Amino acid sequence: MKNIKIISSGNQEIFSFAKPIGIGMIESAVNLTRMCLFDKPDFLIFIGSAGSYGNLKPFDIITTSNASNIENCFFEKKCYTPIDNIITFNNASHETIINSSNYITTDENIAQKYLKLNIQAENMEFFSVIKTAKEFDIPVKGIFVITNYCNKFAHKEYIKNINTAKENLINYLTEKNIIKEKNG
Repeated sequence: MKNIKIISSGNQEIFSFAKPIGIGMIESAVNLTRMCLFDKPDFLIFIGSAGSYGNLKPFDIITTSNASNIENCFFEKKCYTPIDNIITFNNASHETIINSSNYITTDENIAQKYLKLNIQAENMEFFSVIKTAKEFDIPVKGIFVITNYCNKFAHKEYIKNINTAKENLINYLTEKNIIKEKNG
């Protein structure tokens, strides 16, 4: 495999070795599709932050190829979807599931309901990354660093932890020989 692309969302999560694809499920799907059409990679690695529903601690690092797109209204029986809302790449059923939504969960009670479905964390883009990669038949994995718990302090905790989390993620990627450089 010669064309391995490392991608990230953008904004606070910019890395010198990663191509930003946008924030949220729409921007990331559109920009990743554009990338795949004009310079199709052989393998995708999406890196970024994730919020924990409770079991994972800040600064834990997880690797997965599983994502879901479940909205909080699902738990209150106030919505439904006709789409397949849990996807994996290469039948990676034993891996952690990352939920994606354009909204950040700030209710600890809702976070506990995700845990009951064996969904451990959330990242806004990963579902669209996997879905797009599958459409182009590109193997994909995500590597996430936990920045916060999904509670009423989620954003404040994210802002406080993002720089240290990025450093930890860069160190992890270097130790695993995914990147050679240590400058973010």
